[in-house]
Amino acid sequence: MEKLKKYGCRGLTYLVLIIAAFLSIFPCYWMFIGATNTSRDVTSGRVLPGTALAENLRNLFDTYPIGTALINSIIIAGAIVVLSLLVTSLAAYGFEKFRTKISEKVYTIYLVGMMIPTAAMMIPLYRMMGTFGLVNNRLSVIFPAISSIFLIFFFRQSFKTLPNAILESARIDGSSELHTFLYIVFPSMRATYAAAGIYAFMTSWNSYMWPMIVLQTDSQKTITLVVSKIASSSYVADYGIQMAGLAVATLPMLVVFLVLQRSFVEGMTGSVKG
Repeated sequence: MEKLKKYGCRGLTYLVLIIAAFLSIFPCYWMFIGATNTSRDVTSGRVLPGTALAENLRNLFDTYPIGTALINSIIIAGAIVVLSLLVTSLAAYGFEKFRTKISEKVYTIYLVGMMIPTAAMMIPLYRMMGTFGLVNNRLSVIFPAISSIFLIFFFRQSFKTLPNAILESARIDGSSELHTFLYIVFPSMRATYAAAGIYAFMTSWNSYMWPMIVLQTDSQKTITLVVSKIASSSYVADYGIQMAGLAVATLPMLVVFLVLQRSFVEGMTGSVKG
């Protein structure tokens, strides 16, 4: 009887997990399947692959500046990932390993910034970029995203797990702080950097509000902005093209996450434990 209850609970657990996985995966599946079907097939609810993928992609790239938008998104996301990881990890390392009363107060004030809505910063941020002549420039999207408050918090939580004895040993051996950070801290925190990199990439790739305000010409717009215009650019909606555009915009994020998913989980787990 006890075994029956045990297997019954386990079977119920698996059933719930299967249903949850199906509900999570199906929208993504339907999007990619919709990219292979015509608009009529999409509206009729077809859930099997079609033969219109090549036509949808051809119409998509002929009608909209998808190629330019992809290049812009890759440049912006790549720059944000590299610069934000460098800046935020160094800042978090300083906050955690060189604590003072002043630095703790500064860190607390910095964390308060997480409570400020992004929309509330749009006007002053736009005026600032206008002052520096960066409106309608990719740099106007890159610079504000470099110093991510969340990433500083995330890295600091991970650095709590790094033993101070290792750092002291390196200092006794004559290693500089920068050398210690590059050759001791960074290699031991690769999973954390991978998790932070995925977060920074997805956040920058999906960013919509600020790029929509500051990037004003098609030659500077990102893939998110271009795809959002597909639905409103014609009187008759072509859902096949829309699905193809969404698939093209989603595929890079999917590839990055699948490649680094194991490191992402390890990095998130390490940060939580810290």
